Amino acid sequence: MINFLGISIESEEIVEFLKQQMLLKDVCQKIAYQKIIEKAAIERNIAIATEEIETEADSIRYGKRLEKAADTLAWLEDQMVTTEEWEAGIRNHLLTQKLAANLFDKEVESYFAQNRLDFDQFILYQIVVPYEQLAQEIYYQIEEEEISFYEAAHLYDMDEGRRYRCGYEGKIGRWSLPPRLAEAIGNANIGHIVGPVATEEEQKYHILMIEEFIPAELTPERHENIVNRLFQEWLTGEFNSVVHNK
Repeated sequence: MINFLGISIESEEIVEFLKQQMLLKDVCQKIAYQKIIEKAAIERNIAIATEEIETEADSIRYGKRLEKAADTLAWLEDQMVTTEEWEAGIRNHLLTQKLAANLFDKEVESYFAQNRLDFDQFILYQIVVPYEQLAQEIYYQIEEEEISFYEAAHLYDMDEGRRYRCGYEGKIGRWSLPPRLAEAIGNANIGHIVGPVATEEEQKYHILMIEEFIPAELTPERHENIVNRLFQEWLTGEFNSVVHNK
């Protein structure tokens, strides 16, 4: 039983609520994932030392500006978590990170080399409209220099925020775009107008302009992202294997 602000809540009520909110499956899947991680870590003699947990806990406290022990205890009490439970959560997080590194650290460079195009980035501007004829008219107006790309975006784009930004989308990775847009951008020259490109799933028409091309580099952050991506693929595969073998 849990006491929440003087209200008693039974464990069965929590489970029933999760079912009603269609959340129980996600929670159970996360628990199953943790069991898979535990098993794989044991098989590889991977463990987390007390000192590692303490270092991570100090980092969390620093980030939340919990300077005194009393501040940390008050925060944990507000989260309805004991010190032991918090440290167990930290340990699970660190174990996941260490297992992921153990499995995939050595594969990152080859994965990056094979998928380098996916990590290229662009400074992207675009105009998105709901009708093909309108997109064609805007494209020709820009090509004939009757209107600038930025003016057209400010006048015609469907999205209010993008209109105010005159079409500016910011730094975009090729992998984050729908396949048709990614292909169009991959063949574009800097500063040239591309389009209109239709995205069928959205029934929208895109006019694109690349301001800058940013070649992919294997930075520490990207190294970590690749490890996490490979690990999630592995974890999903392990989970599916367990499910299908039952």
